[in-house]
Amino acid sequence: MYIKEIRLEGFKSYATRTVVPGFDPYFNAITGLNGSGKSNILDSICFVLGITNLQQVRASNLQELVYKQGQAGITKATVSVVFDNFDRSRSPLGYQDCPEITVTRLVCGIMVGGRNKYLINGHLAQPSRVQNLFHSVQLNVNNPHFLMMQGRITKVLNMKPPEILSILEEASRTRMYDTKKKVALKTLEKKQSKVDEIDKLLDQDILPALLLSFLN
Repeated sequence: MYIKEIRLEGFKSYATRTVVPGFDPYFNAITGLNGSGKSNILDSICFVLGITNLQQVRASNLQELVYKQGQAGITKATVSVVFDNFDRSRSPLGYQDCPEITVTRLVCGIMVGGRNKYLINGHLAQPSRVQNLFHSVQLNVNNPHFLMMQGRITKVLNMKPPEILSILEEASRTRMYDTKKKVALKTLEKKQSKVDEIDKLLDQDILPALLLSFLN
């Protein structure tokens, strides 16, 4: 699965609908004059992938992602990334029958703090579903090693073993399942606590009352 096309509207410097087609499956470079919006293309990809640290895309809040922060009559930002999904062996789980996958992220209502909406192939989707889609093909934009911004190359070369392990876990697809395991264990712990409360209630209140009633 690789990026085939990006569509932007109202996102950062892209006020009107802009389509960026013709991505190569292996290597891409974006060139242009200073201030032409090159960095905003990468920001838009990270935006759709679900980045949570907005400082990584040079913004402090959702409103700053909208063209001129909504002061020019544009009050929402929309980015769609079209992925080529022809290689079924590398498809996200559950999407093997889709030749293309279009993931859209929309920010609206910026005057009241901003609201996020996600769509997968035109259908509303929960953020967790979008993240599971990307995690299943080793795309986790919130992993600290996913993006190599300017000035980080030296830091990567000097990484400590735990940080290298984090990269390996991401590449081997184990991080997604480890996260799900932790969530499942927390759920089991909460359920077990409820079961213990019920057992205690049975032993201390209900069974003695039933026994006393039987004896009388």
